[in-house]
Amino acid sequence: MTTPEHQPNDPEPTRPPGSAAPRYQDRVYRSPAALVGGVLLLALIGWLGIDAVVTGEGRTPWLALATMLLLVPLVVAYTLRPAVYVNDERLRVRNPFRVIELPWGQVASLRSGFSNEVFDESGTKYQLWALPVSLRARNKAVRAETRAAAQAARAARAGSGSEGSGSGAGSGARASAGRGGLGPGGVPSGPKRAESDRAMDEMREMHELRQSEEAAQGEVTVRWAYEIAGPAVVGAVLLAVLLGVG
Repeated sequence: MTTPEHQPNDPEPTRPPGSAAPRYQDRVYRSPAALVGGVLLLALIGWLGIDAVVTGEGRTPWLALATMLLLVPLVVAYTLRPAVYVNDERLRVRNPFRVIELPWGQVASLRSGFSNEVFDESGTKYQLWALPVSLRARNKAVRAETRAAAQAARAARAGSGSEGSGSGAGSGARASAGRGGLGPGGVPSGPKRAESDRAMDEMREMHELRQSEEAAQGEVTVRWAYEIAGPAVVGAVLLAVLLGVG
């Protein structure tokens, strides 16, 4: 599941002089399950690591510190860090070890399969780590949509059978159909979609609207997250040295 958030304090990307301001600040998509799992893992690593540092003997404290230095950045990278930022001008993908900025004019397509991905005009693929695909959520959404369609069909049959009974009965049938996710006349208010699929739909819509705008042109940029990779590499080297000399 993903959660869209509005970030009123996010810095706006640089815009060409005279270009129109975005209609809204960055909308952020993240996975609440990943955030909760990351916090729990960090708490567990901190508890075990600090206990080993305080009560351990010999090389144990150093091994605990090296292990924490290796694991903490990796947990942050794969759980707390991934996010997708969207505004009128560009799509910014923050993956575990890279940040990719794609102006809408450079986005070729957004595809959903066993993972959610964005392709730029050169054909390069970038996976959206913040929008994991849940087959369970998709199946649940399909079942909910099937139930809504069956309820709409029953409401339509009931409404047609009560047309001769007067406007009062018809109004009652329509009111009953309006409950449970159905719109007027027993028509479903909209297709049920998994959270990540809804996020992809919103981004596809934004892409269609903005890809030809002047403010949405530019080059794709990729930045490596050395602040994450650096400590993890140091921790791995330190751990290997400690184990090697043991």
